[in-house]
Amino acid sequence: MQANLDRVDDFLRGLQGRICVALEHTDGGVRFMEDAWDRPAGGGGRTRVLKNGRVFEQAGVNYSRVTGDTLPASATAQRPQLAGRSWTACGVSLVVHPKNPYVPTVHANVRYFEADREGEEPMWWFGGGFDLTPFYPFDEDCVHWHAVARDLCAPFGADVYPKYKQWCDEYFYLKHRKETRGVGGLFFDDLNEGGFERCFAFMQAVGNGFLDAYLPIVERRKGMEYGEREREFQLYRRGRYVEFNLVYDRGTLFGLQSGGRTESILMSLPPRVRYEYGYAPEPGSAEARLAEYLEPRDWV
Repeated sequence: MQANLDRVDDFLRGLQGRICVALEHTDGGVRFMEDAWDRPAGGGGRTRVLKNGRVFEQAGVNYSRVTGDTLPASATAQRPQLAGRSWTACGVSLVVHPKNPYVPTVHANVRYFEADREGEEPMWWFGGGFDLTPFYPFDEDCVHWHAVARDLCAPFGADVYPKYKQWCDEYFYLKHRKETRGVGGLFFDDLNEGGFERCFAFMQAVGNGFLDAYLPIVERRKGMEYGEREREFQLYRRGRYVEFNLVYDRGTLFGLQSGGRTESILMSLPPRVRYEYGYAPEPGSAEARLAEYLEPRDWV
């Protein structure tokens, strides 16, 4: 079956709504505010942000469908065959920054890209994934996270989870720190093998699987007691999140180069963060233990 942009768009709009409802229910304090926007160069979106909740200090869930006549350098550098094509990109991206340092930060994204030229078949692909960034990790949380990822991949082939798990470990890696951003998950891009229906089904499985992977962890950890020490460490480690998003993240780069909406692109950044020169955790402390988790590991 041929590519169907409107079907993908309908799924993404619904996915944003379902995730927002679930996060509001888990937080139990405040609701998302919505900021609908238009992009002057073509398209628009809905940015939804929850602030200062009981559980989530900030959560942003963004839907967008944007178009353009020419692609930015970040896209054509790897795909010169796309030069001169018009394009449409749609997706849902989210980042959640909890209040409690024992609840991990999380990121998820599912997206679809289509490039057109008159008289030719469109070029299309899917991408996305999700990854978990704990500050005080628990093995059972990491195992659960990866078990959900493995199980949603299973209907699509035994090699899918190992391949996209490794891609995630390699992508969310801070080379200048020599550490992963967290404990990984799934990452895929340029997916068009096996036809549109199969690729679309996999993207839907990833998008729908996010809540199954994340919410049980939130429920286990949101009531844990913490103090200033844990909070200060959380704010310090959030700095790594900022470093990755501004230095390495391809989605951030594409959004800014293509004239995207800056507020929506940078909603992934934490509301509060701190930097400290030459910080080193106390040997043997819970803070020092995090380093053991910042390299690839097989969890399931």
